[in-house]
Amino acid sequence: MSAAIAAAAASACYSSTTKTSRTENNHNRQHQNHSVLSSLSVFSPSPPLVLPLFSRYETQKRRDWNTFLQYLSQHRPPLALSRCSGAHVLEFLKYLDQFGKTKVHAQNCPFFGFSQTPAPCPCPLRQAWGSLDAIIGRLRAAFEENGGRPENNPFGVPAVRLYLKEIRDEQSKARGIAYEKKKRKKAQNVEQPNFG
Repeated sequence: MSAAIAAAAASACYSSTTKTSRTENNHNRQHQNHSVLSSLSVFSPSPPLVLPLFSRYETQKRRDWNTFLQYLSQHRPPLALSRCSGAHVLEFLKYLDQFGKTKVHAQNCPFFGFSQTPAPCPCPLRQAWGSLDAIIGRLRAAFEENGGRPENNPFGVPAVRLYLKEIRDEQSKARGIAYEKKKRKKAQNVEQPNFG
């Protein structure tokens, strides 16, 4: 009997040792997996940097601002933004005409006053009034966003507004297009029937 008890005790001790070693092995394996994963996370690439998306207006404003700053740097002599005046803005608008795509007929052109040209003519391509007006609006906003004071804003001086008005009138006559301000529709008050 004592031999049977000794065998049972040995068997119980063996299974307990096996369970303990299995548990220790599993724990060690989990610890190794965790350390491998944590070391991989050090070398794994970080998530991609998400850049804010700009609206079309903001993108155009940045582009116009950079173009104007480049124009100032290429000015002879180079011109600092703090010394920029309305006269320099007018020079910039005239400079932009070389990139224009709008046919503006001269007064002696047979197509003066025609919006659609039936045949080619030597009249120059210029910036459309609407494009220039939009550029000035964006540059006026960009100037103040970049630290300029509203009272020193060269894009809002009367000379620039007058120039834009002259360009609008000249192009409307030359191209036979009337530029009219859109009238805001007033909300019509519709009387509701009284059911009381």
